[in-house]
Amino acid sequence: MINLKERIQSYQQKIPRAHTVSEGKLIRGIGLTLEAVGCQLPVGSQCLVQTIDGEIEAEVVGFAKDVTYLMPTQAVKGIVPGSRVQPLTREQGIPVGMELLGRVVDGNGQPLDGLGPIKTDKRVPLTRAPMNPLKRKPISKPLDVGVRAVNTMITVGQGQRMGLFAGSGVGKSVLMGMMTRGTNADVVVVGLVGERGREVKEFIHDILGDEERQKSVVVAAPADTSPLMRLKGCETAVCIAEYFRDQGMNVLLLIDSLTRYAMAQREIALAVGEPPATKGYPPSVFARLPALVERAGNGDTNQGSITAFYTVLVEGDDLQDPIADSARAILDGHIVLSRRLSEAGHFPAIDVEASISRVMPMVVSDEHLAASRRIRQVYSNYQQNRDLISIGAYSKGTDPRIDLAINAEPTLNQFFQQGMQQITPYDESLEAMVGIYQALGPG
Repeated sequence: MINLKERIQSYQQKIPRAHTVSEGKLIRGIGLTLEAVGCQLPVGSQCLVQTIDGEIEAEVVGFAKDVTYLMPTQAVKGIVPGSRVQPLTREQGIPVGMELLGRVVDGNGQPLDGLGPIKTDKRVPLTRAPMNPLKRKPISKPLDVGVRAVNTMITVGQGQRMGLFAGSGVGKSVLMGMMTRGTNADVVVVGLVGERGREVKEFIHDILGDEERQKSVVVAAPADTSPLMRLKGCETAVCIAEYFRDQGMNVLLLIDSLTRYAMAQREIALAVGEPPATKGYPPSVFARLPALVERAGNGDTNQGSITAFYTVLVEGDDLQDPIADSARAILDGHIVLSRRLSEAGHFPAIDVEASISRVMPMVVSDEHLAASRRIRQVYSNYQQNRDLISIGAYSKGTDPRIDLAINAEPTLNQFFQQGMQQITPYDESLEAMVGIYQALGPG
């Protein structure tokens, strides 16, 4: 019986060598995809498509019999039937190195900031084999993000993957900027994917700031880029973060947003004929999400860590949205931003009740854990009875627990709020929380 290796070698011998480098021609262009014949290239290969205005780059995203499906990386114009398709031979991989710090690049790792080419000879492939989970270091110490509510109530461990769940306009980008300025990570990698182009410059100049930018790398693939570039934007950001982790550094990775990544994959998959499954999302979307998320985390004993925050846009503030539900299951915790708190002027609008860090018990002391549980208990008690209290239906003295919650509510609200430019270190946050805990007394 022929084993698998012999079958693969036999199959490769039957493929004409000329097919791997031969030129082809376009036979159809529908929607986002181009169809070509004559160029039998592997999926993921780059090629140039001749147009009446010049050449555009495209990538092979699928095939059916003799037809190869191409997805352009830029706007499609000037395409005519029979346009030449030429395999692109260039250095593969994403440029990496310390030269990337302070730079803004696109989904292919090419500079967008006008500061000239990135002078590095180091390149790494966009994808890599999954890491053996048994070789990862355990998450054992907290990461200071400079945000009081997160440091104390939803403590993040170094190497943890967290989701930032919110509807549009609730303050996700601002909270990301606060964590970027307040973190004690060695390097910050930010992926701005599928968002408004205006927000890219605002994030870099207004939210990130000049000082923090020197230890940051920004990968930008705005909403007006092709779905292929948006898809690559996330993967390039993760790829750069992996490089710095492999050098022994502790990296903070911020991806805004994971939802746009899923939407880009949906556009590509539907364009090449993959059937939709859940609310229009094809199965490949739910296969790619964990593959992307699992690349973050701790490395082995000789490597650093990637602590990752992925923003998830919940459509209509519905936390049961397919992407939100899938992301919540594969992440190590989630921070939920509340529109109600945002509209009330409570910033950051973190819903402490709905947020959780799954690794918090492993990275904080017993006193810290007891204090956070007690504060969460009192805060939740007030929120559950908020309507009764606000309309005057509750009589003071009826329930001592509610009385305590009413008295503590102004202090807790002040504790959870924080100015956009204000950074509260971890030790200072913990000291303030312990003070509140002692004032509340045991439960």
